[in-house]
Amino acid sequence: MLIRLDEKDLAILKLVQENSKLTARQIAQKINSPITTVFAKIKRMEEQDIICEYRAILAPEKLASDTAAFIFASVSYRTKNDETTSQRIVAKEVALFPEVQEVHIITGDWDLLIKLRTESVEAVGKFVVDKLRLIDGLEKTLTCMVFETIKETTKLVVPKKSIKKNINL
Repeated sequence: MLIRLDEKDLAILKLVQENSKLTARQIAQKINSPITTVFAKIKRMEEQDIICEYRAILAPEKLASDTAAFIFASVSYRTKNDETTSQRIVAKEVALFPEVQEVHIITGDWDLLIKLRTESVEAVGKFVVDKLRLIDGLEKTLTCMVFETIKETTKLVVPKKSIKKNINL
């Protein structure tokens, strides 16, 4: 599939990423484009999965989830029943826990990087001991507690010039 994004598409993406509550009319005014064009462009980018979701970013410190940790995990590639497993299988199982925000398959000495948010250091410990380490195929973990977050964002850098890219689906 060929994805083409012109300057107006990119301007829309930048605005929607900053504030997903903007209406098509508000976006049209900001980029000096007809509302029907903006609406059509947004619809097309949603259908092409360029715009994947709209959501609110919540304040974890106000919702009893202000303790963050990053956990490195190693996969043994063999389960307790001596069956084979993989990073993807273990990662998908880890991703099912609601307190897990992110799961990444990585290179290096560790196989997975997990971002966790809970209400306390004790809750992180309970998660690691009572949930994470019980996953079949997970060999060992290393937990790094977050003292302070300087930057945390979901924003991507939106290019300034048009994009034309082939995407294999």
